[in-house]
Amino acid sequence: MHKVFTPKVRYISTRGKRENSPPLDFERVLLSGLAPDGGLYVPNQWPKINKIKMEQLRGASYVDTAYCIIRPFTGTTFSDETLKRLIDTAYGNIHHQAKCPLVQLGDNLFLCELFHGPTLAFKDFALQLVSRMFDHVLTRLNTTCTILGATSGDTGSSAIEAFRGLDAVDVFILYPKGKVSDIQRKQMTTPSDTNVHAIAVEGNFDDCQALVKELFGDTAFRQEFNLAAINSINWARIVAQIVYYFYSGISLGAPQKEVSFVVPTGNFGDIYAGYCAKMMGLPIKQLAIATNQNDILFRTLETGQYQLEEVIPSISPSMDIQVSSNFERVLFDAGNRNSENIVEKMQSLQGGSFDLTGNEQNYLKSHFVAGCCSEEETMEEIQNTYSSSGQVICPHTAVGVKIARELNKSSREAVISLATAHPAKFPDAVEAACGVKPVLPDALAKKLERPERIASIDNSAEKLKEYIRNKVRGL
Repeated sequence: MHKVFTPKVRYISTRGKRENSPPLDFERVLLSGLAPDGGLYVPNQWPKINKIKMEQLRGASYVDTAYCIIRPFTGTTFSDETLKRLIDTAYGNIHHQAKCPLVQLGDNLFLCELFHGPTLAFKDFALQLVSRMFDHVLTRLNTTCTILGATSGDTGSSAIEAFRGLDAVDVFILYPKGKVSDIQRKQMTTPSDTNVHAIAVEGNFDDCQALVKELFGDTAFRQEFNLAAINSINWARIVAQIVYYFYSGISLGAPQKEVSFVVPTGNFGDIYAGYCAKMMGLPIKQLAIATNQNDILFRTLETGQYQLEEVIPSISPSMDIQVSSNFERVLFDAGNRNSENIVEKMQSLQGGSFDLTGNEQNYLKSHFVAGCCSEEETMEEIQNTYSSSGQVICPHTAVGVKIARELNKSSREAVISLATAHPAKFPDAVEAACGVKPVLPDALAKKLERPERIASIDNSAEKLKEYIRNKVRGL
């Protein structure tokens, strides 16, 4: 393991006034997820990984790289030995020797495969570790918690797989009824562990996310059930995802060479982790937001206005989002960390939109580019990638690759497009596009043959509270 200097990183809320919201340590932020004022936690400083450290990490294992990147953020929550053990056991469940192998698609164009975990999605990289962090801290504190989250597909299955069977945690995951793939749904509804619950909600992902935020905003309910969040609003999720940016970037020449990343984007958590890596010193030339036809982030960068529109269902459902929660974190930086500015913008968003200042738009454009991809273009890219390289990719990954090819035309540096899910999670769309039906790994296919536990509720906070009360109390 590499020796890591640990500055005193603390966490502040994007909506909290300093005098009312003192900085918190990692443990408090891990167990709460969302700040009491509705804001998201961000570090009060960026620990730096300098060129010497990056050179030392060249050729290091994924586990060693993860320890070096994560350690500065965790403070005194874990001893060095404990953190090493948690990381080692978490990534023992990523079933590829390289963990996130790079596959070359063309000159300076690479896929970073993030789907070799137990649920075949990039979310496993964060949640396999975060679940172990929760279990360790709750056991030490001799307490329990109730995890509440919303999913557009992959977060839910990864969370349920990561937390199932843990005595100290009850997990409730909301998903939009009829708007996730069959495989994604079965991954959530077939586990028989009594501490995990998948709930279909009448509505879309934004409705599910709004229910989660409403229950977190109910102080009495939140305290009664010790609510915790494991969506990407939880800072620990972001920390874990920073690692594969450094690992893949260093593999392709950083810090001596710049690299660019293209990220299929819905809730903005994954690409925000890339932004964090850049803030920490990784020489990222361009961070490209790749969106499907639900292109609010593309429009925001172009027009300077965050304007909600109707969610359009697509073959890349994890990106069918209008309210990208983690965008608030980078907006906080764009506005010079002015919490009152964030509060005003989020209040304005209740009416359907908010405007960026010129300085905010310039800040965002200095760190991000954006592209969008239609359904037809997504299908064409699946076929194109298969024809040109023999690689079968999922619809979300195809959105990224389409934008990456455009970026690759004008860049000299390596362009890394994140492959966020295994193509077998979306077999119908993939087969329709390229004529190849991807096959699920045997271990997962057998799990999905188990009977489903189906639960559904109306889009109602009171109905959700009643459901949680009954399940936690064993009624």
